[in-house]
Amino acid sequence: MVNLNAIDIGTFVVFIVIVIGFSMFKSRRGKTSEDYFLASRSLKWWLIGFSIVAANLSTEQFVGMAGQGAGNVGLAVSSWQLTGSIGIVIVAFYFLPRFLRSGIYTMPEYLEYRYSPLARGIMAFYTMVIYVAVTITAVLYSGGLTLNTIFGMELVRAIWLIGGLSALYTTWGGLKAVAWADLFQGSTLLVGGLVTMILGFTAVGGISSLFEHNADRLHMILPASHPDIPWTALLLGMWVPIFYYCGLNQFIVQRTLAAKSLREGQLGIIFAAALWLLVPFAIVLPGVMALQLYGDQMVSADQAYPLLIKNLIPVGLRGFMFAAISGAVMSSLASMLNSASTIFTLDLYRRCWREDASQKALLTIGRVTTVLFVITGCLIAPHLADPRFKGVFNYIQEFQGYISPGILAAFVFGFAVKRAPAAAGVTALLVSAPVYGFLQWKFGHIAFLNRMAFTFLFVIALMAVITAVKPLAKVKEMPVRADFDTRPTPLVTWLGMAVISAVVLFFIVFR
Repeated sequence: MVNLNAIDIGTFVVFIVIVIGFSMFKSRRGKTSEDYFLASRSLKWWLIGFSIVAANLSTEQFVGMAGQGAGNVGLAVSSWQLTGSIGIVIVAFYFLPRFLRSGIYTMPEYLEYRYSPLARGIMAFYTMVIYVAVTITAVLYSGGLTLNTIFGMELVRAIWLIGGLSALYTTWGGLKAVAWADLFQGSTLLVGGLVTMILGFTAVGGISSLFEHNADRLHMILPASHPDIPWTALLLGMWVPIFYYCGLNQFIVQRTLAAKSLREGQLGIIFAAALWLLVPFAIVLPGVMALQLYGDQMVSADQAYPLLIKNLIPVGLRGFMFAAISGAVMSSLASMLNSASTIFTLDLYRRCWREDASQKALLTIGRVTTVLFVITGCLIAPHLADPRFKGVFNYIQEFQGYISPGILAAFVFGFAVKRAPAAAGVTALLVSAPVYGFLQWKFGHIAFLNRMAFTFLFVIALMAVITAVKPLAKVKEMPVRADFDTRPTPLVTWLGMAVISAVVLFFIVFR
């Protein structure tokens, strides 16, 4: 447990007050559903970039990825963020123009335009279940556990503290409040991680010492027999959760749907991709350093990052790290709460029950469901300590594996094959879960990324058969926003290629 003095506690309190106060002030004028759920479609690229990073990085990254860095995966766990950088750049060029052109609020809404209202309803239901029962709950648990491990805060109390603070500004100001809070929390996350890395390098005796003592952990490409990230999964299977997460996951995509223009949205995505390149240095390498420095003190690999903070961060800076870690959880949780309430309000409540709902009613439903979701998550979260869930990271990936291959297949096939009928999209969404469930039951020893890849390919093949048998007689016309900015963006193209080149170079150097 890390001891906090008065300066540390003061630093933490001041940071939280500034973040919540400023975000609530910036979002005070929202009066419509577009204001609340999409920040009036006014977000600038730099705010989008920081918000994506803050929404993505939470304690499962700080603790889980650092732990895998100290464990049998090593530097290769960085593949998630590095391939994510490539994936999200592709999303910027291939997915985002379609979404912004149609003026959608949610990902399920796009499926109604492309396929049918049934497809929209199925995806909305799946997403709601996953957000409330899996992602929101997992973030609350991992955040509470981290504060418990590092700072000695009682687990249940830590969970309710994180949930309450996140719900406060999310309920008040919606996405705009979330985005402005993310500006502070995202920058704090990265600065805190880089400070930890610098102190770690000093403690291990420099870069050469780190490489000398950990040569076997500093490889990005692992054998095909590796249980977690074999090179076969890196080549194919990892792209299924990457494209789903970066391009179709509401809590990541929502801030790009709120972009002022296509150019702002694309620049924001590429800025986030560039910031993700810092993750191997801010999170994974510190985990490797922790093994070298404190391997004899570790009961489990997940203690790597907490041990660094406990032993390396000096008094006075611990409050800053406390704020950074708490902010990591709050950012991810606030984004998930806002996105879950958006999907419930617009895809389920308005679409299925009250199509004539007023703007005031939509705002009320959005705020009430945000509170209900955080209460539900706080009640479920402590139960994730049960060993049968095999850790938070495994819990999230396994459950998302049921829906992500089918959702990705429905979108990608719908983009590429204009005459794919509604039956193809609905079938993709319905078949994915039982196919993945069967593979998990019969072939649970195979890496989950490979099971995702097989499910995705099976669903694509099934959609192709359905389309060949009964294609659409007439290609569906998608809605088009009158104010959509279609100006070419050569700067975005060059920056995107620069990010992809940097990732490829990293893989080559650390192969």
